[in-house]
Formats: sequence, C-alpha cells, structure tokens
Amino acid sequence: MRDEKIRSTEHRIKTEAGQLYACSWQPTNHQGHDNKSPILLLHDSLGCVALWRNFPALLAEHSGRQVIAYDRLGFGQSDARDDVLSLDFIAQEAATSLPLLQSYFGFKRFVVMGHSVGGGMAVHFAALYADICNALITESAQALVEDKTRAGLIEAQQQFQQPGALDRLRRYHGDKAAWVLNAWINTWLSSAFANWSLRDVLPQVRCPALVLHGEHDEYGSNLHPEQIAGLTTGPAQLEIIAGAQHVPHREQEDWVIKRVCQFLVGLK
Repeated sequence: MRDEKIRSTEHRIKTEAGQLYACSWQPTNHQGHDNKSPILLLHDSLGCVALWRNFPALLAEHSGRQVIAYDRLGFGQSDARDDVLSLDFIAQEAATSLPLLQSYFGFKRFVVMGHSVGGGMAVHFAALYADICNALITESAQALVEDKTRAGLIEAQQQFQQPGALDRLRRYHGDKAAWVLNAWINTWLSSAFANWSLRDVLPQVRCPALVLHGEHDEYGSNLHPEQIAGLTTGPAQLEIIAGAQHVPHREQEDWVIKRVCQFLVGLK
C-alpha cells in the first residue's frame, strides 16, 4: 500500500506575515535517493495543499524524491491575509518563500513544479535561484494575459455568482474563501495587470524545463507553453496533452506522473 512506501508529515513555518502550512511526502526507502533534490509544488490561484489530492504522494513514490507542497499565505490552512495582491506578487513569491522553505526543510538544491499561476511562480523560482534549481516543470502556466485568459476568468466569475458556488472553496479555504476568489478575479482582470508577462524573466532560467499544457486549456492558448519553452535558455521539452484542460495532473494523473518522472531521470 502507498502509505507503507511514503511517509507524510505536516508542518507550520513561521513568517513575518503569519504561518505557512506545508506538507512533505518522503519515500520510506531512502536507499539511493538521499542525494536527489526535493520537488517543490506551487498551487494555482484557487488551490492549496489539499487540492493536490493524491498527486504529491504518487509523485514521491514514483520519482523516489521528497515532495514538498505549501499553502501560500491567505490560502488553505495557512494564516489569513486581508490585503490586495501587489502587481508583482508572482515574482515576490519566489523571493520570499524559497528561503523560508530551504531554511526549514534543509535542502540545498531543488526541483520546482507549478500549476497555473504557480507555474509562473515556478519560473521565477528557477530564474532567481538559477544556481541551485535543478529542473523546472510548469503545468498549465500563464506566460501573459491574453484574451482567452480573461474570457476564462469572466466565465468563472459568473459561475461563482451562482448560489452556493462559494461553498466548495470554503471546504478548502474556510473563511478565507472570498478573499481567495477576489484575489484571483480582481488581479487578473485588472487593467493594471494587463501587461504582465514572463517574457523578461524566462531567459534567466538555465535549468532543464518540462512545459505541460492541456490541449483544451480554458485559461490559455498554446502561446503560453510555446513562449515558456521557447524563451528559457536551458533545454526545454514541450508537451501539449491531448484531451486535457486546465488541470492535467487530476484529469490525466497517471500520464503526468509518468511524464514528469521520465523527465527527471538522470537529474539530481
């Protein structure tokens, strides 16, 4: 059984703005895996550790690596916040969170994987800490704000206006659910955010990159993965996942696990 192969632990990490909630999944058989860098998982705009579901444990089991996921401040089981996201919040996540995670968990080098906005954050992790990042994996990441991105957000905004729609977010974020939703919608639909992109930071990524994107992603065309894979300066592999939408790790979990592990073979 999986729980015999993987040991999961919960953690609280102190920051100046409040506590972060984190989880770690560690293969119980360490032989031959102690020198492998951990995989950091960065969640999407409405996400949290719990919404990764079985994916982190499966990834740890099949990759033989420690997997670490955390809730950003304001999300999941991390402490609440009531401020407005700054326009550089994607870049700031790398600057503030990686040192905290590295100090707490004690790793020297890392692999980073991010979903959706977490993918943009992962790009910044890999760029800002290029000397210690062994690999970058993005899944359904946005590289810019395009019309399709805005259209997907407007549709989601309308869906969340339906009675009871916010309840499913409350299951994961509790009283923070309204803040989580507004932070997503208001930021990405803001005219001040319209020119955001990863174009300037991508060339600073020197490590190998795996860029995953669903064929039918409702929040972005293939322009996003093509730009990410095309502008990084390290070797990049691009996969457009047939039949997938915005959450391939849930829609095609086995395929994503296999592809990520294949990519990581031979990397530290």
